[in-house]
Amino acid sequence: MTRVAAIDCGTNSIRLLVADADPATGELVDLERRMTIVRLGQGVDRTGRLAPEALERTFAACREYAALVKEHGAERLRFVATSASRDASNRDDFVRGVLDILGVEPEVISGDQEAAFSFTGATRELTARPDLERPFLVVDIGGGSTEFVVGAEEVRAARSVDVGCVRMTERHLVRDGVVSDPPTGEQIAAMRADLERALDLAEETVPLREARTLVGLAGSVTTVSAIAQGLPEYDSAAIHHSRVSREEVRAITERLLRSTHAERAAIGSMHPGRVDVIGAGALVLLTIMDRIGAEEVVVSEHDILDGIAWSIA
Repeated sequence: MTRVAAIDCGTNSIRLLVADADPATGELVDLERRMTIVRLGQGVDRTGRLAPEALERTFAACREYAALVKEHGAERLRFVATSASRDASNRDDFVRGVLDILGVEPEVISGDQEAAFSFTGATRELTARPDLERPFLVVDIGGGSTEFVVGAEEVRAARSVDVGCVRMTERHLVRDGVVSDPPTGEQIAAMRADLERALDLAEETVPLREARTLVGLAGSVTTVSAIAQGLPEYDSAAIHHSRVSREEVRAITERLLRSTHAERAAIGSMHPGRVDVIGAGALVLLTIMDRIGAEEVVVSEHDILDGIAWSIA
């Protein structure tokens, strides 16, 4: 066993996994799994820069994670940064801050690298499942981007496109600095059209419709699963490898897009940091399912974070 620590810093959240990994058996035993909403990508789509307050929220989470990594005695640490830090003109400020706190330089990875990590993390357990047809389409709906990966045991094709729950919310649902609550039909139609264009781009590279099993990752998808199950609070064990039908996703998406901030916040399984962006995230998932004709999505709690851990195990 090798004790490893993996950090995934995205547009909306920063997450930590400390685990004991055994490459010989394929076993990954969690010791610590944390998620903090830091909204690093706040305003990046509009300004092209990381906001000072977003950086400070992220550095505060990094300090907390540094203490946990030390406490567990991890032998190796890898810090991967994705969409927001790829896009920012002042990403050097971010790199220096992380290096000072954690002693490692964040790797600002490409969309293709992000997709490969997500695929490995999501499908390592699923390849032994005889009830799931191949190839898989792994969809990782982040805050700033969405990754599409098709493959069976290995990646066949991958593409990252710049649509995610935060970016879509800021691009289409914010007026005068305030999130529309709820959004208008015109705003929803514009967002859906934007998503369709993004899927056109993805299909230039990835044969989305050839997939036989859709696997959905990240907070928007897991929250939809929690709502579909009527969970009184977020329950990772109940969500992992759950299945949600397209009609359930459609009903939940319509409900979220019709609801107010207070109504969404009252959902027991809803993380406070997702209240304003979950409607857009659910619409991303529904648009993908409609495009490829998927009747259900298999929800995975294992994703890019697990793929990063395996990459250093």
